[in-house]
Amino acid sequence: MGSIRRYLQFVKPYKWKIVLTIGIGIIKFSIPLLMPLIIKYVIDDIIGATHLTQDEKMNQLYYIMGVAFFFFLIVRPPVEYFRQYLAQWTGSKILYDIRDRLFDHIQRLSLRFYSETKTGEVISRVIHDVEQTKTFVITGLMNIWLDMLTIVIAIAIMWSMNGWLTLVAVLLFPLYGFSVKYFYSRLRKLTRDRSQALAEVQGHLHERVQGMPVIRSFALEDYEQKQFDRQNNKYLDRAIDHTSWNAKAYSVTHTITDLAPLFVIAFAGYQVVMLDLTIGTMVAFVGYMDRVYNPLRRLVNSATLLTQSIASMDRVFEFLDEKYDIADTPDSKELKHVDGKVQFDHVSFRYADNESEVLKDVTLQVKKGETAAFVGMSGGGKSTLISLIPRFYDVTKGRILIDGKDIRDYQVRSLRDKIGMVLQDNILFSDSVAMNIKMGKPDATEEEVIEAAKLANAHEFIMNFPNGYNTLVGERGVKLSGGQKQRVAIARVFLKNPPILILDEATSALDLESEHLIQEALEKLAHNRTTFIVAHRLATITHADKIILIEDGEIKEEGTHELLMKQRGSYYQLFQVQDLDMETSEV
Repeated sequence: MGSIRRYLQFVKPYKWKIVLTIGIGIIKFSIPLLMPLIIKYVIDDIIGATHLTQDEKMNQLYYIMGVAFFFFLIVRPPVEYFRQYLAQWTGSKILYDIRDRLFDHIQRLSLRFYSETKTGEVISRVIHDVEQTKTFVITGLMNIWLDMLTIVIAIAIMWSMNGWLTLVAVLLFPLYGFSVKYFYSRLRKLTRDRSQALAEVQGHLHERVQGMPVIRSFALEDYEQKQFDRQNNKYLDRAIDHTSWNAKAYSVTHTITDLAPLFVIAFAGYQVVMLDLTIGTMVAFVGYMDRVYNPLRRLVNSATLLTQSIASMDRVFEFLDEKYDIADTPDSKELKHVDGKVQFDHVSFRYADNESEVLKDVTLQVKKGETAAFVGMSGGGKSTLISLIPRFYDVTKGRILIDGKDIRDYQVRSLRDKIGMVLQDNILFSDSVAMNIKMGKPDATEEEVIEAAKLANAHEFIMNFPNGYNTLVGERGVKLSGGQKQRVAIARVFLKNPPILILDEATSALDLESEHLIQEALEKLAHNRTTFIVAHRLATITHADKIILIEDGEIKEEGTHELLMKQRGSYYQLFQVQDLDMETSEV
């Protein structure tokens, strides 16, 4: 019940809307309860009334039908409309609030979480599972009470007509209640299993759709079909288990609800033949049995839907309970101004407690406005080291300081606001070029966007597009070349204008012309900023104030290009190999 209690916190702001909806619903559900009484009155008090003349009977019939048409034709339609509208509006607003909260949660979760969780599964919880919880609002908080109230009112009317018949009508209620409890106690677990299997299918599908170029290039269609069939079959098994148990529940409970009216017809028929029960009362009673057992059947359906809804709630709150690896401390402050001095003070780091250290006792100081370049073989820890500056991860030991203060003492968002990043593979959103540049400063003017693009050497190719800055770049920027994507990414950092800059292999895997244009833009960008560069091509970082060679998570060499070349150590050897490779490729 913990999930329900937490869900009700989202419902609380709309409690009076729910009360109003239930109030209107009482009117809506009460009107059909008049029908059996109208039939009884017409049969017993008009058709069977021997003391009335034909004209009197017709006058009474006109009168009663006039009242009936007023309620069913004039009153009921607007009542039905407002009940449906208010119910759906309230449910949709609650779902809006939950998704809003979930998206905020998604943005706070660490990169470690996303490295271990499939994107499709996250989407499944935010879209599918949240949508399933709407049933709890519409059915659990509204319809279920109206159905129960309908049953109570119908039984009260039946009791006023004939007590013994009413007892026969409710004779099977205890058996019905036991059946519901027995079957639906297991259905919640089966529903959770089915939802999890569906999320895994969505996660698998999302990955494969993104990786379709790889599947095609390696001709893996048949292999991937088998992989998808395996995931799909797992979901099918869970769905059939759920369906089988659900079908048993329907079979038993509906048999009970079908038997009860037969008992009533048999006993009422006996009373009409042997005693003094009127035909009108019998017909009305049978009519009320429909009014009692239709809501009862809906309650069975509601039990199924609520079980599914609560299972989805469990999954939503399970996701919401994911801990933040990076969180602000209660006394953390906003980082308002940065000079740019950055220190690594005996920093060590490991991704998980059971893994070995990726960085080991790194101590380094970078002054305001300096450029520090990190070089070394892949896997040495260069990218990991710079990812600690914006607190994508927190250090395991030691500390990182900006202007002499531990970065963990600052609010995370204010820290990242002072850092600009250009990566090897920059993600662009499926929007216009202008909107992607504006990610650096959402309220930027058109002139500021164009100026940033010019500084990034991007304005010329953007203007060559048919729609210029309004050109859509496609998902992840698929319509742009690698060099164009990089220059758009650089433009948004120009627009952001941060005091600290991080360049993670920003020019690798590009053609020479693109590399030259990007290198030129990056040099302009790095001017008067504290800059950290992770570089694969050493020729691009010879201008750096500091070059740090990292191997196996440790600083092995540190100095200017000239100093490290004179030392003839690992940097010298690495530079010689790359220089030789360049000469060979040019030949």
